[in-house]
Amino acid sequence: MAIDVTDSTFQTEVLERSLTTPVVVDLWAPWCGPCRTLGPILEKVVGETGGQVVLAKVNVDENPQISQAFRVQGIPAVYAVVGGQVVDGFIGAQPEHVVREFVGRLRPSEQEQELARLVEAGDEASLRRALEIKPDHEPAIVALAELLAGRRQDGDVDEALALLDRIPETPESRRVRAMLRTGETPQAAEDGDEITARLDELLERVKGDDEARQEFVDLLEVLGADDPRTAEYRRKLSRQLF
Repeated sequence: MAIDVTDSTFQTEVLERSLTTPVVVDLWAPWCGPCRTLGPILEKVVGETGGQVVLAKVNVDENPQISQAFRVQGIPAVYAVVGGQVVDGFIGAQPEHVVREFVGRLRPSEQEQELARLVEAGDEASLRRALEIKPDHEPAIVALAELLAGRRQDGDVDEALALLDRIPETPESRRVRAMLRTGETPQAAEDGDEITARLDELLERVKGDDEARQEFVDLLEVLGADDPRTAEYRRKLSRQLF
């Protein structure tokens, strides 16, 4: 299955998706004959991966920003994006065996598939097993740290912080660190009512109180960028400060 990607959805459908699943980006146009030859081959070969690789199709005529980002000189142009970065690519129509080799290099290894299975299971034993296999596996670290942040038994907070220190900062790791600082749990973040009440209370103090301002910002991290209240309360914070 192919995803039609636009300038407005590229961040989510390609860059963010590529953090967990390799994405093949097919830059094409309706008037391009070689594109019509290559497109079905890409769809067939990527489809055979059973979701281990995703195909994103971009009409370059309708999405100039993406074309500029890839510095497209000719089409069809195909790029592999993994972890938010271009790792491979080719220009022009290619025979099926070349496309198959290209996509095959992106398919996860047996170890990577096992790690994905363990993280998807999500229980403590599975996550710890994943980190035995790969101690710096970012999804397992974040998931285990979040589990510990919610449980908060003796030593859980220190262990969660030590786990997060193994990986570079990401939006997800910042969110879990914010949970640890504020004492919030994943359950509270999903419900949000208690957090909303705390934000309202802190808003009155943020201008002259550094600790209140830091807690306010941390609570927005806990809610996450996708929560509509995050943008709303960021605007309220700006009005209060400036």
